[in-house]
Amino acid sequence: MEPRIRELMDFLDGAHSVYHAVAGLAWELEAAGYQCLSESDSWSLRAGGKYYLTRGGSAVIAFRIPDTEPAGFMMSASHADRPSFKVKENAQLSGKYTRLAVEGYGGMIRHSWLDRPLSVAGRVLVQTDEGVQSRLVDIDRDLLLIPSVAIHMDRQVNEGKNWNLAVDLLPVLGGAEPGIQFSKLLTQAAGGEILGHDLYLYNRQKAAVWGIEEEFLSAPALDDLECAWCCCKGFLEAEESAAIPVLCVFDSEEVGSSSLQGAGSCLLESVLSRICKACDLDLDRMLSQSFMVSADNAHAIHPNHPEYADAANAPVMGGGPVIKFNANMRYTTDGATAAIWRKVCAMANVPVQTYCNRADMPGGSTLGNISLSHVSVPTVDLGLPQLAMHAAYETAGVQDALYFMDAMTAFYSCAMEIPADGVYVIR
Repeated sequence: MEPRIRELMDFLDGAHSVYHAVAGLAWELEAAGYQCLSESDSWSLRAGGKYYLTRGGSAVIAFRIPDTEPAGFMMSASHADRPSFKVKENAQLSGKYTRLAVEGYGGMIRHSWLDRPLSVAGRVLVQTDEGVQSRLVDIDRDLLLIPSVAIHMDRQVNEGKNWNLAVDLLPVLGGAEPGIQFSKLLTQAAGGEILGHDLYLYNRQKAAVWGIEEEFLSAPALDDLECAWCCCKGFLEAEESAAIPVLCVFDSEEVGSSSLQGAGSCLLESVLSRICKACDLDLDRMLSQSFMVSADNAHAIHPNHPEYADAANAPVMGGGPVIKFNANMRYTTDGATAAIWRKVCAMANVPVQTYCNRADMPGGSTLGNISLSHVSVPTVDLGLPQLAMHAAYETAGVQDALYFMDAMTAFYSCAMEIPADGVYVIR
């Protein structure tokens, strides 16, 4: 197996919540010599310095300052959250069996969560001598399961079903009177009195490479941890250029990005402003020479339902990263940003595919256009082609991840000049 794919799989296997995903990316940055900044401190940045910060434990931004006079920002934005079930307050439900009270987070494929081992991961807030502290929690064992109703009792189950989140999809935790209460289990894992929590269910199945030529990769949360990982690897492996490279991984994309850690917040805008202030740069001039890649996975043509795709713009797994287009700007790509990305991919010898929704089947949106409302720079929406988006276990192409790492390495090794409106120079 290609070592970079093994690294991706290891990351996916440990990223059991948005908080664990961001902690994993922060670990990669620390290992590469990046210094952690706090938003509450005054920043003193130096030429050649490498920095990162997190917000809320579920978003991370990293950047480095070139040795030469900086010329613009080369940025990527992806997200680390995924559709799942969030654990409610007072979660333990008694009855013939003990169940867990949960609510849906994001637009999941509900039935894909049934009849498989699940567990709980996220963050808890505990009381310490230094104050309230956030800690990661992962109950790393098969803990829960959402059972199907037998076909003998639900004869219409194979003819379409409306899965009720409050009735059909409550996970079973134990028998009628379990010896250990769920709250006690969390307290033991947290190592202190819990004052608050953000906990989610996760699928226990590990990442796998499969297919007759081992060409497919399946795992939970490929949308969008695959893009987040590939952007991070490209960011770390890139050569230095005149630009300031910026890696952004946000939270809350699956629910509209409107959180303190989402693309709809002031986070990126604030970080870029503080970089310019610390380096005595003009923010407006820097933004006028900048570019952003909005990286969030794309739909591959389905092997059993090709009719759902636009025939001329239907990417396949293994065919390369996808440029996403939408006339109503649900994706930010336009002719100029598509041309720039194609040039970057040509530099990296990476093939390019395109995606458009069928004109009569509106699709989703992503974080690019939300981020654009705060940081207005030319932006292209990209993704890696996958199947079963928003299922508990998703599938993509092995080669596409390698292609995207190469493309993002080339991207972060570049700087861009826009000497006049409509003229773009990549160097």
